[in-house]
Amino acid sequence: MPGFNSAIVIMLIVIAIVGFAILAILALTRGHGKKLLNKDYYRTAWLEIENNINHDNNASYQFAILSADKLLDKALRESGVAGNTMGDRLKQSDKLFQDINGVWAAHKMRNRIAHEVNGNVNKVVAKRMLTIYKNALKDLGAI
Repeated sequence: MPGFNSAIVIMLIVIAIVGFAILAILALTRGHGKKLLNKDYYRTAWLEIENNINHDNNASYQFAILSADKLLDKALRESGVAGNTMGDRLKQSDKLFQDINGVWAAHKMRNRIAHEVNGNVNKVVAKRMLTIYKNALKDLGAI
């Protein structure tokens, strides 16, 4: 019976090694894009965006959209989402957001403001875009 006991010990060791390997793989791949972010940093940055809006000035809404997009991009990068540009990162993160279409619309609005001569946006649309950015940051666990 000595061979029987050593076979059991070897089998238990193999099971333990396989179990640890599975746990290690799960730990490394779990929560893609969901790394813990510094909520204090993102909350402060978001409040600064909101507090710098001059409700009588459309340009301040445009600046807020540019800033919100930049903040979301930073959160995506810090969450480990791959890509060279914000657009690349958004393509990789459709499952991270409850409203990926809204996030795309907000990012496209940002691009229009940044790249078009007449990239003006009215307050109603700007407020909607800022709400989308805020919700996206919440989805990432940033705020």
